[in-house]
Amino acid sequence: MSTQTLPAYADFLERFSIDEAIARLDDHRDGKFNAFESCCGQHLRAGKGDIEALVHEAADGTVNRMTYAELDAESARLAGWLSTRGLGEGDRIACMLPRSPELLVAVLATWRIGAVYQPLFTAFGPDAVDYRLGRADTRLVITDHGNRFKFDGLSQCPPVLAVGGPSGEHGDDLDWAEAMTCAPMTGKPPRLSPEAPFLQMFTSGTVGKPKGVAVPLSGMPAFALYMELAIDLRESDRFWNMADPGWAYGLYYAIAGPLLLGVTTHFCEAGFSADGALDFMKRHRITNFAAAPTAYRLMKASGLFDSAHETLELRVASSAGEPLNTEVVTWVERSLGCPVMDHYGQTETGMTCCNHHALEHPKHVGAMGVPMPGYRLAILDAEYNELPTGEPGVLAVDIERSPAHFFAGYTWQEKHPFANGYYLTGDVVIRNEDGSFQFAGRDDDIITTAGYRVGPTDVENTVMTHPAVAESAAVGQPDEIRGEIIKSYIVLRDGFEPSDRLADEIRQQVRERLSTHAFPRVIEFVDILPKTPSGKIQRFKLRADAAEKAETGAAQ
Repeated sequence: MSTQTLPAYADFLERFSIDEAIARLDDHRDGKFNAFESCCGQHLRAGKGDIEALVHEAADGTVNRMTYAELDAESARLAGWLSTRGLGEGDRIACMLPRSPELLVAVLATWRIGAVYQPLFTAFGPDAVDYRLGRADTRLVITDHGNRFKFDGLSQCPPVLAVGGPSGEHGDDLDWAEAMTCAPMTGKPPRLSPEAPFLQMFTSGTVGKPKGVAVPLSGMPAFALYMELAIDLRESDRFWNMADPGWAYGLYYAIAGPLLLGVTTHFCEAGFSADGALDFMKRHRITNFAAAPTAYRLMKASGLFDSAHETLELRVASSAGEPLNTEVVTWVERSLGCPVMDHYGQTETGMTCCNHHALEHPKHVGAMGVPMPGYRLAILDAEYNELPTGEPGVLAVDIERSPAHFFAGYTWQEKHPFANGYYLTGDVVIRNEDGSFQFAGRDDDIITTAGYRVGPTDVENTVMTHPAVAESAAVGQPDEIRGEIIKSYIVLRDGFEPSDRLADEIRQQVRERLSTHAFPRVIEFVDILPKTPSGKIQRFKLRADAAEKAETGAAQ
């Protein structure tokens, strides 16, 4: 592990300037932006065209490499074709492709003409696709043969540009190969207002319909700061963010983030498996790795990585999506041979609270860390008053004092998440004495039992320490005496069978390791937990299930 002395967080804040962060992203210095220019064009002008932008490994093991100069040339051809279709500034162009060179070219070509890139997760079904395309008034879809059927029978479908060309069933599709023979775009990419969008995201829809999030160009400095400070991405790094670019963390920080810094990003087209991940890390000598906690848990459970530090070259690892527990953190440090840091953010804001690899500050296992430079975070009560240290409340961004904050509201005003100059995240947290923040749960996930407010995360992490448990989710179940009692839904590892004895063992362990009031009085063993396509546990479904079973007296 690295022993270098890191700059102190407090010292960095004193000299931090958002203007300097902005200036590093564009060499025009005109107060405007173009995402292609920031992610590719400026690197060519700086003489970095020969640096690899992408190392891609296909499902069959074939490795493809693309320099920034090649990305420039390829995106210019597709941008020229897009322009001939009449597409331009503000138009939404959607893409459903695997992690591939074509995906990266599509993203950069979209930005090059001033259009807005709209990701579509490859696991989406037709209903999810139909809602997003209709809501965004999408002008073009780019996909391949493997995903083409998801666009059949939609209420409205824009023209489809097919990688692999038209097929028998879709003879009217436009041909990617033909598009790439188009004369390159010769005009300069349009210079746009910082408020102009370059990404059209949708929230994951944990509750209700997904909400639109149009990310403005002014979000790019925050993306770059995250890569520099929290990820500690360096020019010498071989960086792999395992997150799918169909979702915010993958798109923001596996594509936009590394390209903003002019660094190489890696794509692994094959689906996740522990042995596949290990082989990929070895083959490409990955030094800087990012993934969701689920990936770390699966890697740990496989047993394949237990002595991986002997062959891997990892320098740092990062995690986002939900807090890591002590066992996983300890395992990463021991087995992967590097520190792992938790990072917190949202589709709406990007990452805002992190344990920064590149800055020295108090770091606690399971904690969110400290605010990203450029953000002031506050904890509010129900009347939007700021709470003192140690009091749980809703995490909020103090907009006026957060120059890196860029979220201006949902695209179609589906919800108003602002109050008294704050953006309300909806997440309940606690500020520690040392200035770090501790995650407690969603505001509607908090369990109140016998007067105690219990965040599900602590319960879930403690349940996970039992060797029989693969996954867990905690919710409040209505109870006449206590208001709510804690119920844990548990997925067991292979080789373990549900039993009353095992349930009692887990209960007792939580009582002993967490507290006497925050243990699951009810345990239900299940085969799977309900999740969003991005992997977040849908606790609202479990709450409804727990309430129904409590009312009917169903066997637990």
